[in-house]
Amino acid sequence: MAAPQLNPDHACLIVHGSDRPGIVAAVSAMITRIGGNIVAFDQYSDDPTGGAYFQRVVFHRPGFAADRPLIEEEIAKVLAGFELEWSLTDQSAPKRMAILASKQDHCLLDLLWRHRRGDLPVTVPMVISNHTTSAEDVRSFGVPFFHVPGVPGPDKSASEAKILELLKGNVDFVVLARYMQILSGDFLAGLGVPVINIHHSFLPAFIGAEPYKKAKERGVKLIGATSHYVTDDLDEGPIIEQDTVRVTHADSAAELARRGADVERQVLSRAVLWHAQDRVIRHGNHTIVF
Repeated sequence: MAAPQLNPDHACLIVHGSDRPGIVAAVSAMITRIGGNIVAFDQYSDDPTGGAYFQRVVFHRPGFAADRPLIEEEIAKVLAGFELEWSLTDQSAPKRMAILASKQDHCLLDLLWRHRRGDLPVTVPMVISNHTTSAEDVRSFGVPFFHVPGVPGPDKSASEAKILELLKGNVDFVVLARYMQILSGDFLAGLGVPVINIHHSFLPAFIGAEPYKKAKERGVKLIGATSHYVTDDLDEGPIIEQDTVRVTHADSAAELARRGADVERQVLSRAVLWHAQDRVIRHGNHTIVF
């Protein structure tokens, strides 16, 4: 198995708050003062006179892990004067990504394949599914597989409690790789880490089973996929990535589904990569992706 792409002694600083003069200069000077060297810098402001401001800085600093407490003290001291919120991550430490899946395995196996190639800077401590159809495929990647059967009826608390027991404290984020269950607000609150979902981009049209058959009957000319963070509002969380492909009247419903699955794989893998690299900043119900 290839090792994840990691950068020893690299850190990522995320800054956001109200825009004002001097932020870039202060952050750059602070990184220089602590012995760091900036290797990537992105920023965005929606209004230079007090609008929302976002910044992502990746810097190299020898001995970062050992000196992290001192570095965080310096960051806090500098940014307190600007009343900015911030977070700091160690780019040498891969995030722990759990995957929830159901019967459709195209997104699940694609993520595992990309992880095995070293294309995703994550570890995969577990896959949880409400079906056993993909168990052997998952285990062939050396990843633990757990089966938590779905519960009939609207009350999913029993199955959610079992899933939460497996995940709690063991993962940094969760990916729903075509997991065909609705997660409750209580589950999301108890989990306490980001959850990323993928679905076709027809929503709110063609809800329910056989969306590509419905799309074919309607004569759609574009199909696509959306990846977003999961919130209490079903399929309405902050969008991370989207993509589309053109189709024609000659494409069958099966061909639409096949091409749709390709787009879903690509969109989800990009969303996972960007999240793992700390490129996504949530702001209200939308995202800034650097």
